[in-house]
Amino acid sequence: MRRPGRHESRPCSPSLSTRKIARPTARGSSAMTKMQTKAPAKAKPSAKSKAKAPTYAIETRKTAPQIKGRRAFFKYQDLGVEAASGGAMRAIVTSATKGMSKETGWHYHVCESQFLYMIKGWVDLEMADGTRHRVKAGQTMFIPGGLPHNEIATSDVFELIEVCVPSNMGTVPCDPPAGR
Repeated sequence: MRRPGRHESRPCSPSLSTRKIARPTARGSSAMTKMQTKAPAKAKPSAKSKAKAPTYAIETRKTAPQIKGRRAFFKYQDLGVEAASGGAMRAIVTSATKGMSKETGWHYHVCESQFLYMIKGWVDLEMADGTRHRVKAGQTMFIPGGLPHNEIATSDVFELIEVCVPSNMGTVPCDPPAGR
């Protein structure tokens, strides 16, 4: 079988792998809203977004619609990628004008991957291996699905682009890693 060349079409469907993931927590200490997955599951494109054939999307900060997101203290804008990709991926702008007052709590995402590009400000994250990272304007971060992390703090004003594969990423609260 011949492999597609550099500029030929290739199927655009996410290949999901099985990962070892953290246990869901019974504690309600998270600052996340109810928009989360209750149990680990394989992430799949949503039925709603699969209805259209993949196409292209062009948006600006002025035209991108506001959408409901995972956390009530952030604002979210849809960049049209979910609809254009048939649910294969999602791109949103997350912004705030007041820093986080409470950590998100330990959680992981049911997805293949999450990619962040910080436009303004910073966000502090603690990862399952015990490292802490401040992602600043101009920096990126890749987080594989199933990797526990905790958002600790943000600058008062911040803005980031988040890309998720596939589009309907779930969020599951979990216990902190041992020793935290």
